[in-house]
Amino acid sequence: MAPVTDMIIPSDSDANALRAIAVVGPTACGKTHRAVQLASILNGEIISADSRQVYRNMDLGTGKDLYEYGDIRYHLIDICAPGSKYNLHKYLRDFNQTYHDMLARGKRPVICGGSGMYVEHALNGISLPEVPENSELRHSLSHKSLDQLADILSGYKQLHNVTDIDTRSRAIRAIEIQDYYLRHPEAAISTSRRNAKPIDALIIGLDIPREERRARISQRLQQRLADGLIREIQDLLNSGIDAEDLIYYGLEYKYVTLHVMGELSYQEMFNQLETSIHQFAKRQMTWFRGMERRGSTIHWLPYDLEDTEFETRVQELL
Repeated sequence: MAPVTDMIIPSDSDANALRAIAVVGPTACGKTHRAVQLASILNGEIISADSRQVYRNMDLGTGKDLYEYGDIRYHLIDICAPGSKYNLHKYLRDFNQTYHDMLARGKRPVICGGSGMYVEHALNGISLPEVPENSELRHSLSHKSLDQLADILSGYKQLHNVTDIDTRSRAIRAIEIQDYYLRHPEAAISTSRRNAKPIDALIIGLDIPREERRARISQRLQQRLADGLIREIQDLLNSGIDAEDLIYYGLEYKYVTLHVMGELSYQEMFNQLETSIHQFAKRQMTWFRGMERRGSTIHWLPYDLEDTEFETRVQELL
């Protein structure tokens, strides 16, 4: 992608004509289908807002469903090597570059994903500094349990984003970031909404009843296992990626890796993973409700509307 400084930023009137659309909701509610549908009728392209779909060769576990895109161009998918660590800072950098490039080409940005933190920060125009690793701090935390790390992190901030404490490595990184902000207050200021440049976007939420969501999650997990999820993760391990790096990604990559390593039986893996995905979907909805409390307007539409009715409702909201 070309540097942002080389792009021609559209005038305000042009930007209004290309008002962004964000399609959000919990896992398994059909976000990709709806985003592609809107992009196809509104001359748009997709900007993914999924924290794991950025990694190549991690397809079934992240639910990329690339076949759904057809001829619609998508961005911020398959941009990183598996085993690497992508983060919010990098996402906002890549998002802003992609977003402005899209406007310059006359394409409507359609943001699609369930990583609420990515969506909210991107739409609020918040920038984050790159936080370097602190080897001394990491060493001091290396023998702490996950519960101990969570207690330490809670001393820095209120734990809105519970994915910070999914694994020990995530918790250590979160502490590292908060410690950096404490020692560099000028960096913390750059995350403030006072300095942000919000994006004008219509946010569409896909509303799915809890029991239907649970049924779709369970059915989808069974299908992904049948399609070769275990083989996908075995291949990643065989390629030289460390098991701890896969466990870091959580959910499918955590539990299936533990199964492949012989630490969980198939049934234990399935049961624990299914439960974790259900819990993850609840956390997603908690984040989106929090977005509303923090000032974002999300227009919730039934996930199972007929295509023509869904298009009509969105057009009316635009």
